[in-house]
Amino acid sequence: MNWITNYVRPRINSIFSRREVPENLWTKCDECGTMLFHRELAENLNVCTHCDHHMGITPRARFEALFDGGIFVDVKVPAPIADPLHFKDQKKYPDRMKAAQKKTGEKEAMLVAEGEIGRTPVICAAQDFSFMGGSMGMYVGNAIIAAAQRAVDLKRPLILFSAAGGARMQEGILSLMQMPRTTVAIQMLKEANLPYIVVLTHPTTGGVTASYAMLGDVQIAEPNALICFAGPRVIEQTIREKLPEGFQRAEYLLDHGMLDRVTSRTKMREELIGIVRMLMGLPPAITGELPKPDDMPAIEKPKNTPSK
Repeated sequence: MNWITNYVRPRINSIFSRREVPENLWTKCDECGTMLFHRELAENLNVCTHCDHHMGITPRARFEALFDGGIFVDVKVPAPIADPLHFKDQKKYPDRMKAAQKKTGEKEAMLVAEGEIGRTPVICAAQDFSFMGGSMGMYVGNAIIAAAQRAVDLKRPLILFSAAGGARMQEGILSLMQMPRTTVAIQMLKEANLPYIVVLTHPTTGGVTASYAMLGDVQIAEPNALICFAGPRVIEQTIREKLPEGFQRAEYLLDHGMLDRVTSRTKMREELIGIVRMLMGLPPAITGELPKPDDMPAIEKPKNTPSK
């Protein structure tokens, strides 16, 4: 035994056997501060396993958990004019769009898809808050119209997941015009007697709340989601009064009659299957596997008695 055996060799082995540990293996919960393993968090649909806090989730991840087998097909959305106002603040509008597309891997702030949930064909649309705050621009208006038109053509219900900070300022009045456009699109569904279900997620604010997000036949929200037109801070500064606890949160709105349900994301799929099938006049979905029949002894055939 010497210093080479005791020190040098273990040191060399530790250097060559060292593995890089990714920095994104753990996520800190914004609400309770618990460190959550990324795989465990993803399996729980970005809901904290400690305090049930609902974190943001992308439309694709949501659809993979919602549709049967995670199988769905994107619905094509007409592309609007890229930069209609030639808007520029600290950055040019096209540069902001490229940065958002690179960050999210998506073309725009809304994804439209078709598939089946509980063997029930549906059309779904979902906003991505990580794409420029899920802001409502011309593309989002086109997406909702495309979703409604597809639902009418195929006679399917439309489920919409909202998450937005309001209208997109870089498109000015053109973004505000999406409020009446989307309202007309929802009216197409009502005239076709097709269900329109809205799931409001955190946050849903501004012109989105003042249009298609509050026009559903059934209004569902995720727990503690902020749902409003003007935020609490703006209202407090305007009326110069302290607002009630939980004001404009999902549970507060449920108590005051603005929502039908507040449902956890982990239970949303079963909730939507039941509501969709009920509104479409279909029998309840069969959950789980059918029980195995009991083993029964084979019935012996009677022996032929010889005739006398």
